[in-house]
Amino acid sequence: MSNGQVIKARALSAAEFAPFGDVLDFSGAPHKIINQGLCGRWHDLAQMDFGPRGRAGISLFDAQPRQMPLTLEMLERHPDGSQAFLPMTEHPFLVIVAPDADGRPGTPRAFVTAPGQGVNYHRGTWHGVLTPLHAPGRFAVIDRIGPGANLQEFLLQTEWRIEI
Repeated sequence: MSNGQVIKARALSAAEFAPFGDVLDFSGAPHKIINQGLCGRWHDLAQMDFGPRGRAGISLFDAQPRQMPLTLEMLERHPDGSQAFLPMTEHPFLVIVAPDADGRPGTPRAFVTAPGQGVNYHRGTWHGVLTPLHAPGRFAVIDRIGPGANLQEFLLQTEWRIEI
């Protein structure tokens, strides 16, 4: 690949991911103990935002695993709603995000989730497509259901190579 740049994916952490969204995991002690003391509840972990014309929907995705290193050619965002990805396996997956730079993606960043971690992208956050690293690539997805075009795709002028 000519003129490409390399991004080294790092372990996903709540602090580093905060500008882009929320990390969904079982870190720390549960916020509440419920069900007669038999269940810990990690409460209200994501800032779900569906705008004034949408509602929350739950969908199931089954994505093909990707081989590393990965060539990143496109990013997308959803201007009308946040989007949460909750893995339905214990396998890690790749999370790619970029800050907004005047309506275009800025320099991408890449993270690898720990087993069981999920993410919630804030509304309008540039991100890569769903990128499982192992089969099956099954996820529960909570995102906006409603009228209007809620997808913007941006083909990158520079190809980025993502390495783990």
